[in-house]
Amino acid sequence: MFRLKLPTDPRLVNIVEENIPEILTDHAWCEQKAASNAISLTVSYPEYTDLVNAMLDLAQEELEHFKRVHQIILERNFELGFERKDSYVNELYAFIRKGYKRHIVLVDRLLFSAMIEARSCERFKVLSENIKDKELAAFYHELMVSEAEHYTLFLKLARQYSQGIDVEKRWQEFLDFEATVIAKYGNKETVHG
Repeated sequence: MFRLKLPTDPRLVNIVEENIPEILTDHAWCEQKAASNAISLTVSYPEYTDLVNAMLDLAQEELEHFKRVHQIILERNFELGFERKDSYVNELYAFIRKGYKRHIVLVDRLLFSAMIEARSCERFKVLSENIKDKELAAFYHELMVSEAEHYTLFLKLARQYSQGIDVEKRWQEFLDFEATVIAKYGNKETVHG
């Protein structure tokens, strides 16, 4: 569905299962960053009503996910740790064209967001199918579905606001670049690491 070039090794689950508090903290902060990204798009592009409406809804949903992850952390007598640096996301962010016309940067930001949602969805699928913890397996399955919807939304918006940009070509460039980035990760108990 996502055409990701490099699938996640299911053995990542073994690493995650060794440190459930860490994956939960990292996941919570990923949800917060997703909400912040949606708000940032709203602030940067207020003239696009469809985008603003979609991002306001998305920000609320991502904050609800943050709250749900935090609730799982509390139920397990863990503690939400400090925000984690997400090197994967930072490397992808560097691929966004800067200094171009607004609509070009917007399309890249939407494709960047779609890429993160696609990889998160794929990771949640791997976790939902392989983790021994039944509660987390069900939770990750639910979030996998949600992330797939977010991925689709961002691609739809990129096409809507493309103003002549070949979105499919640029998406392919993102896929190729992401493959070089994700190849460095998959050995830590984090969503993208």
